[in-house]
Amino acid sequence: MSKLHVRLATVEDTPLILQFIKELAEYEELLSEVTATEEILKKTLFEDHKAEVIIGEVDAQPVAFALFFSNFSTFVGKPGLYLEDLYVKPEFRGAGFGKQLLAYLANLAVSRDYGRFEWWCLDWNTSSIEFYKRMGAKPMDGWTVYRVDGDALTELAAKNIL
Repeated sequence: MSKLHVRLATVEDTPLILQFIKELAEYEELLSEVTATEEILKKTLFEDHKAEVIIGEVDAQPVAFALFFSNFSTFVGKPGLYLEDLYVKPEFRGAGFGKQLLAYLANLAVSRDYGRFEWWCLDWNTSSIEFYKRMGAKPMDGWTVYRVDGDALTELAAKNIL
């Protein structure tokens, strides 16, 4: 198999990014939750610069992507790199491309003097969990992820009116 070439996404990649997001959501059985559109992604990623995307290509064919953004650790006193999504097309899995994407992002975090590189993983995704552990990642036992979205987010925001 050919070598993976990793590059930063450009605005022209917006349809491809949405396609990858939908493929990942389908794999995670969450496709019904995808409300992103090309317009939303174009504004959020390339106008507002809220996150970044890398594309992995083999022989100029897109086969993988990762979407990430900066967060901040008060304990470390530095920003961190938060990986929101990493996806390799099924027919290209097992070739080391996921490892290459993680290494690329780790290198980016180091070059930016970030203190951490973190992400979530679904509990049922045991193959990914084992893969991440082999890459040196540690599960953060004792932490529970909380989310407020949709109507609950709007209602919570309204409680802050003075």
